Amino acid sequence: MEARKNPEYLKALVAAVTDFREALVAFLELHVSNGEPGGLGGVARGVAPAVLRRDGADPQEIARRHSRVSRAAGLAAAAVPLTHVAVMVQGFGAVDPISAWQTITRPKPLLEAVDVLDACDQALGRLEGLVLQAEAERPPAVGAEAMHPLVWGSASRLWRDGHFREAVAAAAEAVVLMVKTRTRRNDIAEAALWQEAFSNKEPEPGKPRLRWPGDPESRDVGTMNSGLRFFAPGVQMTIRNTVSHGVGQLGEQAAVERLAALSLLARWVDECDLIEAAPQESGE
Repeated sequence: MEARKNPEYLKALVAAVTDFREALVAFLELHVSNGEPGGLGGVARGVAPAVLRRDGADPQEIARRHSRVSRAAGLAAAAVPLTHVAVMVQGFGAVDPISAWQTITRPKPLLEAVDVLDACDQALGRLEGLVLQAEAERPPAVGAEAMHPLVWGSASRLWRDGHFREAVAAAAEAVVLMVKTRTRRNDIAEAALWQEAFSNKEPEPGKPRLRWPGDPESRDVGTMNSGLRFFAPGVQMTIRNTVSHGVGQLGEQAAVERLAALSLLARWVDECDLIEAAPQESGE
């Protein structure tokens, strides 16, 4: 996903710029600006550093805070190309205020402390605007973890290791086992299992059926039962058989689409009623 369209990434940049600004403010507490009381009274502005160490400030504490600002700047600098925040300096052009923050402590500084702080505020405002835009434009996202627990539970370990074909195969086997367990059918091949489970024939002893719940005379219920008779064996043939017997890897997008189909089938199986044949009366 493009960085400027990723709300989580943009929010992380907001946090990074905020941390940089706070670290810089803490660093400046141990300094005075050139022109303030305790500074040079504005003498040699543009030649002397923009900020000078405050009388009595601990050099070790200054070094510690300086290090914190530099580390924070490393993370926050990624916000500059996204927000196009820069300070125009005569003779130099556009200067990145975050990467160049240290010039305020050096002779002939390119920037003043206020330039860097103002640039941070602008960057934060623009980033917050980008977050709002990205969240408004982001398509709905459903993670693989939200799939049927049987499907994702079977696939997750292999999926996280990048074995997408094997993850789909494991999930498909789990769904088949789910139906075998529910119907107590271990006596037929998988494709036939799905066909018999959703057959429109009446259940027979040892051959229960799966039926969509509701009035069998209802058009909606009939549509679901008819659809499942084709969908379930189709998933078996087009997904389980191909990933189990095919070769080569499967791309992540193709794999997640197959997991989604398996998850949908598993949820529908969960919702179906198990219809069994009436027990036969024993003869006298």
